[in-house]
Amino acid sequence: MASNRHLGRIITLQSLYEYEFRNKAGDASADIDSIVAKNIEPYAKALGDVDFVHDLAHGVFDEMEKLDEELQPMAPEWPISSISSIDRNVLRIGLFELTRRKDQVPPKVAINEAVELAKAFGSDNSSKFINGVLGTAYRNIGGEDNKKHAESEKSEEETAAAKTESEKDSKETED
Repeated sequence: MASNRHLGRIITLQSLYEYEFRNKAGDASADIDSIVAKNIEPYAKALGDVDFVHDLAHGVFDEMEKLDEELQPMAPEWPISSISSIDRNVLRIGLFELTRRKDQVPPKVAINEAVELAKAFGSDNSSKFINGVLGTAYRNIGGEDNKKHAESEKSEEETAAAKTESEKDSKETED
């Protein structure tokens, strides 16, 4: 069985997808609160932490437009409106956790969870697409760049130290 948080992300994805579908179909009664509550109900015992689902669904829902604006430059060949609804909502969840919940969810967990959702609910290539876009997001917020920069500085220090040591050896040989 899926972990509680993984199950919570599945319910969140299901709820966001349902809301978007009903809203586009002109259903004026579509309400994210009632959709989330209805989707949690069958899994409440297994889920345990229903607040996680409510917080995640509301967080993504409340920032949907902002998340879409942030995602667009990361996949310039794919306008947000042309991405499948499942992939679009997986990206929103992943980016939300990556940028707004980074103190609660490690970046690699956020990306991996989104990729797993894409594998389970998206098309054949969804997981690769999601991984690529969220990997770009991670680098844009300084994840990989900071790591590479730190490694680069360390390497430069080691090179400088080795050069200094080599110069000392050369001087001793000349003397």
